[in-house]
Amino acid sequence: MATTDSFGAKGTLEVGDNSYEIFRLSAVEGSQSLPYSLKVLLENLLRTEDGANVTADHVRALADWDPSAEPDTEIQFTPARVIMQDFTGVPCVVDLATMREAVTEMGGDPDKVNPLAPAELVIDHSVMIDFFGTSDAFEKNIEFEYGRNQERYQFLRWGQGAFDEFKVVPPGTGIVHQVNIEHLARTVMARKGQAYPDTLVGTDSHTTMVNGLGVLGWGVGGIEAEAAMLGQPVSMLIPKVLGFKLTGEIPAGVTATDVVLTITEMLRKQGVVGKFVEFYGAGVSAVPLANRATIGNMSPEFGSTAAIFPIDDETVRYLKLTGRSAEQIALVEAYAKEQGLWLDPAAEPKFSEKLELDLSTVVPSISGPKRPQDRIELSSAKAAFRKAVTAYTDDAVAEQLQGVDESSDESFPASDAPATSTTGHEAAPVVFSAAEGCAGRPSKPTKVTGSRGEFVLDHGAVVIASITSCTNTSNPSVMLGAALLAKSAVEKGLTVKPWVKTSMAPGSQVVTDYYEKAGLWPYLDKLGYNLVGYGCTTCIGNSGPLPEEVSAAVNEADLSVVSVLSGNRNFEGRINPDVKMNYLASPPLVVAYALAGTMDFDFETQPLGTDTDGNPVFLKDIWPATEDINAVMDSAIDEDMFAKSYSDVFRGDDRWRALPTPEGNTFEWDQKSTYVRKPPYFEGMASEPAPVEDIAGARVLALLGDSVTTDHISPAGAIKPGTPAAQYLDENGVDKKDFNSFGSRRGNHEVMIRGTFANIRLRNQLLDAIVEGGVSGGYTRDFTVDGAPQAFIYDAAQNYAAAGTPLVVLGGKEYGSGSSRDWAAKGTALLGVKAVIVESFERIHRSNLIGMGVIPLQFPQGESAASLGLDGTETFDIAGITALNEGSTPRTVHVTATKESGEKVEFDAVVRIDTPGEADYYRNGGILQYVLRGMLAG
Repeated sequence: MATTDSFGAKGTLEVGDNSYEIFRLSAVEGSQSLPYSLKVLLENLLRTEDGANVTADHVRALADWDPSAEPDTEIQFTPARVIMQDFTGVPCVVDLATMREAVTEMGGDPDKVNPLAPAELVIDHSVMIDFFGTSDAFEKNIEFEYGRNQERYQFLRWGQGAFDEFKVVPPGTGIVHQVNIEHLARTVMARKGQAYPDTLVGTDSHTTMVNGLGVLGWGVGGIEAEAAMLGQPVSMLIPKVLGFKLTGEIPAGVTATDVVLTITEMLRKQGVVGKFVEFYGAGVSAVPLANRATIGNMSPEFGSTAAIFPIDDETVRYLKLTGRSAEQIALVEAYAKEQGLWLDPAAEPKFSEKLELDLSTVVPSISGPKRPQDRIELSSAKAAFRKAVTAYTDDAVAEQLQGVDESSDESFPASDAPATSTTGHEAAPVVFSAAEGCAGRPSKPTKVTGSRGEFVLDHGAVVIASITSCTNTSNPSVMLGAALLAKSAVEKGLTVKPWVKTSMAPGSQVVTDYYEKAGLWPYLDKLGYNLVGYGCTTCIGNSGPLPEEVSAAVNEADLSVVSVLSGNRNFEGRINPDVKMNYLASPPLVVAYALAGTMDFDFETQPLGTDTDGNPVFLKDIWPATEDINAVMDSAIDEDMFAKSYSDVFRGDDRWRALPTPEGNTFEWDQKSTYVRKPPYFEGMASEPAPVEDIAGARVLALLGDSVTTDHISPAGAIKPGTPAAQYLDENGVDKKDFNSFGSRRGNHEVMIRGTFANIRLRNQLLDAIVEGGVSGGYTRDFTVDGAPQAFIYDAAQNYAAAGTPLVVLGGKEYGSGSSRDWAAKGTALLGVKAVIVESFERIHRSNLIGMGVIPLQFPQGESAASLGLDGTETFDIAGITALNEGSTPRTVHVTATKESGEKVEFDAVVRIDTPGEADYYRNGGILQYVLRGMLAG
């Protein structure tokens, strides 16, 4: 709260019978020409001005913003609230519980460790798709979910009772970002007599979905979120802002997903890492709120910090539809208009750069096979797949199934007997011929026999087709489009191929309600799209196992099979350990690919099957008309659905309420728990930080290439038997069937350390010298052992720790892109890594490394590990870090890499500690240590 009002901005806003204190932007000269997003930041500074952390000079710097200047002015942004999902939220609560103990041990008051801003956690990342294609799949999956996660859920229930301002949305409710836009988001906050813009940070990068509601917020690491909950502002540079003008209208047959994949491609090409993207112009008014949310959701895929739409009539319409109170809606409209935050379609705010998209030019698209920005026009999808698959297999082109006569007309791949689909109905045969199916692409047709009949799998088989992720499940137009397509397919007699694992995981119970009201569930069920759960599921790697016979065939024949999902992420190794190629698509196209059964398919020229009269059925024959989708939306969705779904959202079902809940203001740790353990961050911590030291004699733990994402670094997905994490669970008496996922065990640092840098698609180039063709997975060379043999990264790190050897990681461009995974930084630090040296970082991971006491460094401009002749066998000395002890941050530090021959490679690495606040965190050994010392000093 402001203790200084240098601009006389403080005033009163009357709305109906209510009066609110506000800080008027009009009091600051230059504010009205700012982009919407910077106006929100300016209000934040006015309201928190204290003459120290936030000064009048900070306010002037923002008001006088030069859109063409490189960001160099640090400001302190204080978010109004924090939102979390359970994978990243559990370690946040674990750390808060640990801080309470540390404060107590150091003579402080444990109740000081309490959220100062509203913090809401939605349990949505823990449900796995173990069961699918049956009417009881949802009940079975949620039973498994509670069985696997009881310890975590009990811990979260304890946290809800122990901490003020902390609320939990129980399992089975929805996906965090969809629940946020449909219920939790305020758009304008009303708190302690003040009204101000709703802003937030979240422990998931797709927090930006709420940007569609005019709410400024973005994803941060869990450690930053914890600090924000405890009253620490987010240190940031005033960003560049790209203005994105939307014109025209979406043509018939094109979906919001196609639009967002097009925008993703455009903005990645433009380069918006670290920037705000803001949509403006007359065309914005015609963009439905659900489409705005879909676009905002994909901001991390563009690389931008935020992707925001201003408040307008469409915002208010959505707030009314979703059951917000009349008082809240009146406040939103009055406040936005008073502060100049209401969309002016004719306005041309100052922007750093501009881009424009005519929506009428968008065409049906998918994206893949491993990055969201790699858009493919649907008409070119078959050719693009055939080109891409060659990178995933060494098989000869057009290798034929033994025993099949190539001169015959036999369909390929074909069954010797009718196959059954996931719902028990006869599957339509694949209709392309052997020559058509194989020519020009690698092929390894493999017969499969199991509970779902007999069929042939080949490279490109779609083994997962999942409607999942709030990116699209929040958007009724594409969800109803998928259901109407399913209806037409069933009426034509089409069925899903028997090797496809289908799933429907809506982002909220409202989707279920409008499907039921529209009478569309039976058709989805008929194709195997039964409800499997309300959660992120496939999009975060909780796709569950493939049927045993499919998994066995894929692995034994080393097939490059495919997933198609309506999500936002398709990085390698993310979706399922058996699946190498992953494609993003709209929900209707997900269903279409389940019907086709393969990515090697051209929807324009190849039929999906035949109807009951034997006529070929093409995708165009079952694609729903826009007017039909709109008619169902108008008749099937109403305000009462939202009011009912969210009437008592924090109460939970009988399962949740029946969980035994620990009590007390400090948590009683169970030493036998394999889910929730007390982390070591504060062990031996003194009230004053020790001086920072230079790094000497460090070894390289990993030498990595370009585009290493936080998915590659942070533990995620299933825990594979035989790995260090599995060995730990074995030693602690956990059966293989109960291993669960890394995400579910994020509250146990022992599991998470063992899974760091262990992604199956990570390639550590340090091994290239001793293993022909290299090695993928969590391996390195252990130089504490004669001959430096291959070893698990965790095992080698333990040996280095025992020897007192610090570690460094070397990487390429765009290091740490992707989700705001705090364990990518926590795991790095706990493995003993002291510095990460790369060509370039993406924003979130760089700041998280600092927050864990790891220094982020960049090679000199234009240089790389390869150009400098580094192969990872060197020892590293890094000098100049100690300058931080003098209260300033050095621009560069001197790195000396000594080869085994004694030859030295020397260079000056750029220090990527970008703000004074980050320097304070690093000097303290991390952000949590900084906050804790501040509490004790206070």
